[in-house]
Amino acid sequence: MESALFAPTQTEDLVTNRAASPAGSLSAPALDASVVVEDGAVLILDRRVFPARIEWVRAATPAEVATAITDMVTQSSGPMFAACAGMELAALQAASLSLDAAAASLHTAGHALANARPTNNHPREAVEHILAAIVGTTSTPQLVELAIEAAREFAQLYRTRSRALGEYTVALLDDGARILTHCWMDTYLVELVRAADAAGKRFDWVATETRPYLQGARLTSHTLREMGQRVTLITDSMGAAALAPGSTLGRIDALVTAADRVSLDGSVANKVGTLGLAVAAQAFEVPYYALVQAPDATLATGSDIVIEQRDPDEVFSTLGARTASELVTDAWYPAFDVTPPRFVTAVVTDRGPFAPAALRDYFADAPAAATAS
Repeated sequence: MESALFAPTQTEDLVTNRAASPAGSLSAPALDASVVVEDGAVLILDRRVFPARIEWVRAATPAEVATAITDMVTQSSGPMFAACAGMELAALQAASLSLDAAAASLHTAGHALANARPTNNHPREAVEHILAAIVGTTSTPQLVELAIEAAREFAQLYRTRSRALGEYTVALLDDGARILTHCWMDTYLVELVRAADAAGKRFDWVATETRPYLQGARLTSHTLREMGQRVTLITDSMGAAALAPGSTLGRIDALVTAADRVSLDGSVANKVGTLGLAVAAQAFEVPYYALVQAPDATLATGSDIVIEQRDPDEVFSTLGARTASELVTDAWYPAFDVTPPRFVTAVVTDRGPFAPAALRDYFADAPAAATAS
C-alpha cells in the first residue's frame, strides 16, 4: 500500500457535491460514495481520519486494495465496494494478458480481496459473483468486459437490497422512535434513513462512540447529521444505562444494528459490544433488530462464524494517540462478538424480518417473513 494519500480535485468535488442537497431533501452523505476507480487506481476515502480530514488512499493494485481493507481504511459496507472496485481494477490491468493469464490474475486478486478480513462475507460474495461471470469466456476482451460489468452490477445490487432492508426496518418502527445503534451501519443506515423519509417518519438516534476506531462518533453520527437527523452520542459504557427504564435520555424504543454475519440459527456477529447491548435490551424489554441482507447458508450456528482477532496494540490507542499507560502491555481485541438468537427480536433482511428460529425460511421459494414486534 502506498503511504501517500491521494486527493484529486475531481474526487474531492464528488464528496462535496454529494454532501450538498437542495432545500427540503435529504443530504447525500459523503461516505455513500467513498470508493471510486479513477486513473488506473482505486481511491478509497480514509475512514480512519474522516470527518476531521478528507483524504483518499490510492491503491494501484488489487493487492493494495486488500491491504487497505485489512488496515481499516474502509469498514462496514466499504470493503464490499472496495472488493468490487479491486476486481474492476484487476480486470483493467489484465487487458494485455492472454486469456488464461488474465483469468489467473483475477482469481489471485479475488483471493486477496475476499480474505482481507474474515468475518464479513460481502467481499467474498462480490468476488464469487464476479468470478462466476467470467466462466466460459473465450477472449481476454470478453473477460475484461464481463468482469467489470459484474463488479458494477454487484455493487448496485447491494444498494438495491439495502434499500429493501431499510424499508422493512422502517415498517417495524413508529414515527418518532428513539433508536440506539452501535458502530457503523453504512449503506444500511443511509437507506434506512431514506426509507423513513419516504414513509414520512423521523427517528431520534442514539449512537455509541465505538472504540477504538470511534466509528459511531465519527462515521455514524456525522452521516446522520449530514442527512438532517437528530443524534445523541454516548460512550460505549453507557449503553445499558441508556436502555434502562427511567433514563434521563428518554426511553429507547429499539436497538438497531447491522450484522456482519448471521448464521442459520439466528446468531448475529457484529462489532464487539453488540452482545452486551442486546442482553441489556432484552432485560429492559427493548426489541433488538439485526440488519443483514441475507443469513449465511453455510453457517449452521454462531460457533461456525470466524471472529477476526485484531492486533491488541490497537486497544492501547485512539486515533493514533496512546490512551493506555505505558506500563500496560497486555490487551485483547476481537473485532466482533456473536449475539445468541435468544437476545435477537428479529433479523431484518431484504426479504423482510424473520424470527431467529425461522431464518431458514429466507431461502424458501416464497419466504414467509415474520411479523416482529
